[in-house]
This record gives sequence, structure tokens and C-alpha cells, in this order.
Amino acid sequence: MAFTVIELAVVMIIISLTFMTISPAMIKLIDFAESASESQKITEMQIDIDQFFKDNGRFPDTIEEIYGEVPLDAWGNPYQYLNHDKAKGKGKLRKDKNLVPINSDYDLYSMGPDGETASPLTASISKDDIIRARNGLYVGVAVDY
Repeated sequence: MAFTVIELAVVMIIISLTFMTISPAMIKLIDFAESASESQKITEMQIDIDQFFKDNGRFPDTIEEIYGEVPLDAWGNPYQYLNHDKAKGKGKLRKDKNLVPINSDYDLYSMGPDGETASPLTASISKDDIIRARNGLYVGVAVDY
């Protein structure tokens, strides 16, 4: 039994519509999984930084003091670390919607999938960042903070 061109076209349309319906959900699921993985990595790095503090009585000046080189996130961007004791003023500190620093000790974050960031979490380029806030009580996507 042979298929007509119309029957094949209908099948192709159904397959295309199914794929278009499922694709956005799959992309969101992948993004969620990568964000969760990055949150876990930041939590592990926080443990290393806190252990450095216990061993040395101070936070590292740079992340390289612990790892030798700056680790990369899932998107190939370097993790960002800022020791507040070494910051000159509050300009570079991560800030919430009220422009209040989100940590009192150090900032540690990934710039997220877009690889861009700004100091305030409310900036559009910062909303996908994976951040550490409240001195480690929150680790997750900046837009959810």
C-alpha cells in the first residue's frame, strides 16, 4: 500500500507540531537542571571558602588562592568572587532591589547563561545569575531572590 504525498505531509505536520510543543518545555527543563547544578557548585565552593577562613583567619583575596585558577561554570564563564574586606566602597558589591549588599562577607556567583552581569540583581543582565546571598543562606537564581 502506498502513501500519498498529502498523507506524508499531514504526518510531517503532526510531527512538527508535536516537536514545537515539546521543545520549549525541554529547554526550560535543561535550564532548570543547569541552574540547580550551578547552585550546588556554588555551595561546594562556599564550603571551601569557609574552610579557608577557618584555617587562615581571613577570607581569600581571590578565588585562585583556593583553586589555583578560577573555575568555570557550566556555560564556560569564570565564577565571580569578591572579598568584601578588599572591596573599595560598595560599588562592586552585589545588591538587592533596595541597593543593599546581599552579603556582608563575600560575593560568589556565576554570571549565568548570558555571561553578563551587573552589580544590582534587578538589572536585566543579572536576573539569570546564580548567586550566593544572605551570607550563604540563599543560593540560586538571582530573579528568585
